[in-house]
Amino acid sequence: MSKIYDQLDDRLIDFIAAQKMFFVATAPLSADGHVNLSPKGYDAFKVIDPLTVAYLDTGGSGIETQAHTRENGRITLMFCAFEGAPVILRLYGQAEVTQWDDPGFADKLAWFPEFERARAIFTIRLTRIADSCGWGVPFYDFKGERDQLKRYLDNPNMTAEAWAEKRLTANATSIDGLPGVFKQTDPTE
Repeated sequence: MSKIYDQLDDRLIDFIAAQKMFFVATAPLSADGHVNLSPKGYDAFKVIDPLTVAYLDTGGSGIETQAHTRENGRITLMFCAFEGAPVILRLYGQAEVTQWDDPGFADKLAWFPEFERARAIFTIRLTRIADSCGWGVPFYDFKGERDQLKRYLDNPNMTAEAWAEKRLTANATSIDGLPGVFKQTDPTE
């Protein structure tokens, strides 16, 4: 039986901290658009307060989550226990995205001290917190993080300018044609 919570409590925060991965789901407003579901790893999730969480988006080949967030803000995060008691925790909310060149990005990046570079940070105001049984979730042993993405982010041969240009070209639009990453304009221009 699912239980609804008014806010994240210490037990739920401890459960979140113990998970090695989580999933992020978003969708565009269009009924013809694609629902997106992405797995996330690394130590890239932070509880800000009992009704606010954030995660660091290291980047990737798609830009669906960012495009959907810019369009409508709806987001669901899911944590599954792959060891211990069978639990699934879903966090529903309204997200805002802060791209690497947005004002305030450096302050949010400080929440994730293991990272020097990221494509964006998503901050989510929680509107529903619910757990349910995870009886159908199998046991898995955590062997470690894959290092390819971290090596790519930390590549000393890629300048900040080259990295930003790659994001601007590779992640400009979602698969449904929504705006993804775009160059910020100087408000004084």
